[in-house]
Amino acid sequence: MLPPRPVASALDAIGNTPVVQLQRLVPPGSAAVFVKLEGFNPTGSYEDRMALAMIEEAENRGALTRDLTVVEYTCGSTGSSLAFVCAAKGYKFHAVSSDAFAATKLNTIRAFGAELTIVHSPSGEISAALMREMMTAAAAIAAEGGCYQTDQFNNRDSLIGYAGIGQELVAQFPEGIDCFCGAVGTAGLLMGVAGVLREFSQDTRIVALEPASTPVITEGHSGQHHIDGIGVGFVPPLLDRELYDDVRVVDEDVARSICRQLAEKEGLLVGTSSGVNIAAALDLARQLGPGKVVVTVACDTGLKYLDDNLFADAHRAREVMSRRRIVARVLRE
Repeated sequence: MLPPRPVASALDAIGNTPVVQLQRLVPPGSAAVFVKLEGFNPTGSYEDRMALAMIEEAENRGALTRDLTVVEYTCGSTGSSLAFVCAAKGYKFHAVSSDAFAATKLNTIRAFGAELTIVHSPSGEISAALMREMMTAAAAIAAEGGCYQTDQFNNRDSLIGYAGIGQELVAQFPEGIDCFCGAVGTAGLLMGVAGVLREFSQDTRIVALEPASTPVITEGHSGQHHIDGIGVGFVPPLLDRELYDDVRVVDEDVARSICRQLAEKEGLLVGTSSGVNIAAALDLARQLGPGKVVVTVACDTGLKYLDDNLFADAHRAREVMSRRRIVARVLRE
């Protein structure tokens, strides 16, 4: 197989991500589970697709011109992606985020030369109140003039970017997909992919996911959690009930455990929202049984979470156990 040809811009490296089948985490008697690895995008996130679509569609309409600064509220990955796209295209970018999100993501935004405003989270958790405070801050910056606000929760241009995932999945699974699941943040991923998969086959089951601690879609009330990018505390405007069949909650501790197991047993380093997706995919595979195909998305790379406790806790636990074994062996001798 020939390697990919050189491309003219880093923006041309967005998309065409691989899909891998899980080998060691899927229980016997389950459906096959496949994961699309969006960490292969330039900033290590599927948000690159959304960022490019929002910028280029605005350019095409004439809504975004060179004299304007792009403004967005972000949990981190969208900000990183917009900072990347704006840097590649020559736009100024101003992000509004919070210290509740992964420090690596915030530093990435700065690395691309963007301006960053931080909204403090007293609890360190993600909540509806925090999201709304960030949205209000971004709107205030945009209202000062000379700005174009991408407003990801209300921007249907994002669906164009995420539809690319669906189009790639149709090509990668010509015999069809029995079930696709994805966590809801802006709902852009789920809606963009679902729209394409439903056009290809009405038989594909689409399952929406949210953290168990903030079951807004399933139970109508919100809570706090620490999974970047999803479970924003309100039903996002882009979520279309006609495009999904079911909604499930996933415990955050389970999602984090799945992230660690993926790294140690499958060689896949992914973040917490990916853990939610894959935990649900494994449950769905158990229910569907052999001969079926379940597909989900690894939203980003786990390299963005190395400053968090996602992998550090497990590492420390192993170190403690190792020291205990060494002490026990010394005492026996």
